[in-house]
Amino acid sequence: MKLLITGVVLSLALVSVASQFPDAPTGFDNKSNGMVDDATHQADQAKFEEVEQLADGLGPLYNAQSCRECHQNPVSGAATQVSELRVGHNGPDGHFRNPEIPINHGSEIIKSRSLVNDRAICPNTAFPTTEIQEHVPDTETIRTTRMSVNLLGDGFVEAVADQTFVDLAKQQCKSSHGKICGQVLYVPIVEAPGVTGVGRFGWKDQHASLLSFSGDAYLNEMGVTNRLQPDEVTNLCNTVSEPNDKPGSDGLSDIDRFARFVRASKAPARDTQQGNTPAAKKGLELFEKIGCATCHVATLTTAAAGTKINGGTFTIPEALGNVTLHPWSDFLLHDVGSGDGIVQSLVEHCGRKVYQITWKNLSMEGFQSTQNKMRTAPLWGVRLRTRLMHDGASVTFSDAILRHRGEASHATERFQKLKRNDQEALIEFLRSL
Repeated sequence: MKLLITGVVLSLALVSVASQFPDAPTGFDNKSNGMVDDATHQADQAKFEEVEQLADGLGPLYNAQSCRECHQNPVSGAATQVSELRVGHNGPDGHFRNPEIPINHGSEIIKSRSLVNDRAICPNTAFPTTEIQEHVPDTETIRTTRMSVNLLGDGFVEAVADQTFVDLAKQQCKSSHGKICGQVLYVPIVEAPGVTGVGRFGWKDQHASLLSFSGDAYLNEMGVTNRLQPDEVTNLCNTVSEPNDKPGSDGLSDIDRFARFVRASKAPARDTQQGNTPAAKKGLELFEKIGCATCHVATLTTAAAGTKINGGTFTIPEALGNVTLHPWSDFLLHDVGSGDGIVQSLVEHCGRKVYQITWKNLSMEGFQSTQNKMRTAPLWGVRLRTRLMHDGASVTFSDAILRHRGEASHATERFQKLKRNDQEALIEFLRSL
């Protein structure tokens, strides 16, 4: 009963603190949350949706031709059914090793990244004999897919103070007597060399900054180099000068617009009609009672407007400051028995010069310990997903719940002991998020 009670107490404490702040605006209307005017937001959305061409620097290796391709259900910025492929293997010491993937008949080996791109621009007319499509060697025995994540509302998540996550992790561990201990991972703020922040974006919490996240995705998902990620994965078939993403007449690059678009997006809206049904209301009570809310935290608050974050490179504006959000996540890393065995590569996500910089609070041991952990999936907007968990392998809420083991074992066991109608009520609650 202790875990069951503490999860509720922790949630109530967070709600009490948040009650003095207004809720984050929600909706799927493509309108700004107030950080910028709607015209600016829609112009940024157009960049987010823009289809990249070879002349723009697309590739040479890539997964998608636009941000929208992986983030567009039901509107741009949300999640989709699109997944990416990651592989690797364990070395003799049991630690994860990134794959070595030969391309162009073995003339070049792609290293220092677990991501395997599904698409390539060669062979083409200019390079008819250059074969750069990546294929997974048999040696890479760790293989997983990762579903694209929702980005709507992440401007509010970015504005949550690092200390909030640190305190939440400590409270979890203390109240559960060490059974549930979310990991705080400090990661580089790429635009502020030497500065780290508490990771909260991506399945492995590999980024704390939305600008860092944007630069990473532009290179690794679309192959477009930018000021934060200026080096191509391969120079084969590459004909566009670096970096591909250059500032426009207003001084902003595409990655600046991507980050601003996400920061100004509204949070996913809940289905209030569904949420107000007796079954969903009962399901919420059961969700908290059996301990799900210990990690799927209902309520967080952002830092005050005017607070400088990301190494002083971004100041929280009025629209994002002192706001209550309901993401249903602690954004911490947990071992719930479904970890994919992958350790994120700093070179892949922060650039080739990452080891030439001394990063405050960066712990390589901390990164290694994430091998079988995943970020708690935010449940806002989960009703709009057909494939669940990090790999999309669960297609019903029941399947996803029953896959939870490890730190979530107690909650899973309690769910299994619920009467059938109570289990259905809890799932009705999830269908309202």
